[in-house]
Amino acid sequence: MIEIIAIDTPSLGDRSYLVGDGTTAFVVDPQRDIDRVLDLAGVRGWRITNVFETHIHNDYVTGGLALACATGAAYHVNGADPVSFERTPVEDGDVIDVGAGMRVRAMATPGHTFTHLSYVLEAPGRSPAVFTGGSLLYGSTGRPDLLGPAHTSELVKRQYASAHRLAEVLPDEVEIYPTHGFGSFCSASQSEADRSTIGREKQVNPVLTQDERAYVDELLAGLDAYPAYYAHMAPANLAGPAAPDLTDPATADPAELRSRIEVGEWVVDLRSRTAFAAGHVVGTLNFGADGSFATYLGWLIPWGTALSLLGDTADQVADAQRELARIGIDRIEAAASGTPEMWSGDAPLGSFPRAEFGELALVRHHRPVTVLDVRRDLEWAQDHIDGALHIPLHDLMDRLGEVPAGEVWVHCQAGYRASIAASVLAAAGHLVVAVDDEFDRAASAGLRMAAG
Repeated sequence: MIEIIAIDTPSLGDRSYLVGDGTTAFVVDPQRDIDRVLDLAGVRGWRITNVFETHIHNDYVTGGLALACATGAAYHVNGADPVSFERTPVEDGDVIDVGAGMRVRAMATPGHTFTHLSYVLEAPGRSPAVFTGGSLLYGSTGRPDLLGPAHTSELVKRQYASAHRLAEVLPDEVEIYPTHGFGSFCSASQSEADRSTIGREKQVNPVLTQDERAYVDELLAGLDAYPAYYAHMAPANLAGPAAPDLTDPATADPAELRSRIEVGEWVVDLRSRTAFAAGHVVGTLNFGADGSFATYLGWLIPWGTALSLLGDTADQVADAQRELARIGIDRIEAAASGTPEMWSGDAPLGSFPRAEFGELALVRHHRPVTVLDVRRDLEWAQDHIDGALHIPLHDLMDRLGEVPAGEVWVHCQAGYRASIAASVLAAAGHLVVAVDDEFDRAASAGLRMAAG
């Protein structure tokens, strides 16, 4: 009886897979915190003998090498990838026997990267399954632009050919298990589907329902910015990352936190945007643990900047530390848990108002304010508030000088990014109001809209 266990990492929009036959197991695309995999295998009494990478990942630091070292498993990485560690090289057509009844066949599926592989699982008594990494996703495909614009036009065509190869070679009943597509910026678009088959994708996936030109044009037109930290992931993965050190960081007192802020280090408050707006240590930044915390922090922070964390609880801080380790931010200088009063000492707390779009509409009738839209370019082009200033969140740190003095009302699509931006603006001394509302309500609230 083959069991396929998806190990979700919702904050990064990815899945890893643990596959076992009752005694023996293999893993596909493990995240860096391998204790999750080891715990699942241990509970079931499975011995992990093989670890497979579909590609050199761009959105997280792999746990593949560390897992192979911890278990003695063979570590299968495309032989064409220029890694600096020992691996078991694999290429198109290779078949690996896992345990008594599982066979894993490698299929070249370039497009997301040049050396991308998918893995077909064949076992007696069940339909095959295919682990597609960043190739064929649920209703989409992986992005072809992460290796740079010089390669995008070639990779997008290879992605199309790879998807069609999978659809032509594999029967309709084959289950698909992708790594990306659950919120990851490695996916060209997002889908709500939680499972699928080759047959279903033939009916709904643009890469299989459109001709090549239509697919290429539509996909390229839909690509937007992706996190800046991606640039550091492939080099880390080619070097062979070790397991993370999740030892608790040192506890900081108010004086240390203030000193760290004053010298330009990042002190990040993990609490909800509501709590942060109500009261926070002046100069701290709000990346709420209740949202895509690691993605946006990794996107905005100058790489290598010293970082400390503040949270409601020690567990919240520990969870955030784990999230950051997944993208290669290993060193947390200091941490504290509790309340902002405990972190600020004798210094007064900072705060700023939160509002809805209806309140913004009323205010604009009475006094001039700057409306700052921090959504991405494609969101802005589709629809935006007339007269708003547009600076995508990921550009804000470098473009703070473009934000006028005076009252700034900052918004995004649903409130999370606006809170990050509001904390950045407040730390820089701006008078800020965070719009905590759904952008879809802006027009009905009486705000004039524009497009393009």
